[in-house]
Amino acid sequence: MTDSELMQLSEQVGQALKARGAIVTTAESCTGGWVAKVITDIAGSSAWFERGFVTYSNEAKAQMIGVREETLAQHGAVSEPVVVEMAIGALKAARADYAVSISGIAGPDGGSEEKPVGTVWFAFATARGEG
Repeated sequence: MTDSELMQLSEQVGQALKARGAIVTTAESCTGGWVAKVITDIAGSSAWFERGFVTYSNEAKAQMIGVREETLAQHGAVSEPVVVEMAIGALKAARADYAVSISGIAGPDGGSEEKPVGTVWFAFATARGEG
């Protein structure tokens, strides 16, 4: 996805969130805050985006948004269980209505046979427990 495509999508999501009076938060690892940056480039995004978390290290994931060390040890940072905990933790920490989380192996190194470079996990959570 390009910056332009992400910007267009963010504007559409932002309009829907603003219409609902809802707030979104992000928890990012491999994207390093890129999603939050694109969101905050949108004029008026403060009406529907309050904060984002860049949790590149496992320590940051645990300290900032409550990802359990057991989950990280058992599944690794790039896994479905971790991104689910990231989304739920960001949702609680930001007191938002919606959260999206991202963790992956961007490369060029760091991949494995089980988790090759380019592996990315996303999760979505809502304050109502959906996602």
